[in-house]
Order: sequence, then structure tokens, then C-alpha cells
Amino acid sequence: MSEENKTKQESEKEPRPESQPQNGAAPVVNDLAAKLAEAGKQVELYKDLMYRKAAEFENYRKRAESDAASIVKFANESLIEELLPVLDDFERSLKSAKAGNDFDALYRGIELIYQKLVKNLEKQGLKSFETVGKEFDVAYHDALLQMPRGDVAPHTVIEEVEKGYTLNEKVIRHAKVIVSAAPPEGSAPAGVNGAAPESRPDSENG
Repeated sequence: MSEENKTKQESEKEPRPESQPQNGAAPVVNDLAAKLAEAGKQVELYKDLMYRKAAEFENYRKRAESDAASIVKFANESLIEELLPVLDDFERSLKSAKAGNDFDALYRGIELIYQKLVKNLEKQGLKSFETVGKEFDVAYHDALLQMPRGDVAPHTVIEEVEKGYTLNEKVIRHAKVIVSAAPPEGSAPAGVNGAAPESRPDSENG
């Protein structure tokens, strides 16, 4: 074997510099692996916490919906309790009316029941409002028709057909009313009940 071939074979057996392990990178890799494992644990911890909070919120939402439904369902409980005595009075009045023919006593009994009902409703904030003689207001009145009248200003409420009510200052039912209108030109002015005033005889005028 020539000296040249022997030298070539020995050089091939020697490890190349780039294939030798870099011992300085091992601690870095181990440190990164440890941090990655710790991060994985943190992810699992936060996932578990998130699931718990989501479950707690879902339970809270269901309880809130149930409580709200219960409040709506029994919102009128106190009002119903106030009206039960009125219902009892109606039942007693009906029994009394069936047993006798005293219509005056029946009327007085119904009047007392009506007053008790109004009082209970007023305690809940319900009030009626005056309309006759007031200027027509769409916030409070619902005009059924207009009647020509010369004795009052146009757009004045001259008759109330159905009462209006407010609940705690809020209008919950408009009053149904009849409103005055200006009489046609040349027509005789209407009286209080819408009729023309009677003309006096000439002898009375002098």
C-alpha cells in the first residue's frame, strides 16, 4: 500500500469537526424543554379554571332567569291580596241580593264595594283624572267625536264617555271623550246640551 493511500484511509476514519456534538447546547435544550413542560401545566391549569368559571356562570345565569321568572309570575301577588276582600264583599252582596228584594240595600252595598276597590287601587298608584272642561290633550284624551258648540271654546272636552287612569303618574288608559268644535258660520249658537237657545217673543224685547 502506498503512503498516499494509507494517509487517505486514516483521514477518513477521523471524525469531521462539524459532526462532533456541541456539548454547550445541551443545557439550553434541557432548559427549554423544562419551560415547555411548565407552560403545558399552566395551560391545563388555566383550561380547568376556565371550564369551572364557565360552569359557574351557566349556573348563575339559570338561577337569574329562574328568579326573574318568579318575580314576573308573582309581581301582582300583593295587589291580588288587596283585592280578595273586595271579591268576598261581591260574593256576599250577590247572596244577599238573591235572598231578598231590598234593592236600596243592594245599591248601598255595591257602592261600598266600589269605594273599597277604588281605595285599594289608589294604594297601588292608580288614579283617575278630570277631563270635562279641560282642553283636549292627546296625552290624556281619546276623542270619539266632535260636536259643534258655541258656548265653549273649540277643542274643549264637553263629555266623558270612559274614564282615563294613570298608574304612578303614567297614563295607562286614555279617557274617551267628546270634544267641542266651532259651529258653522251663520248657525245659531248651541246651548249647554247642544241645542239652540230658545228665542224670546218680540213683546219681551220691548
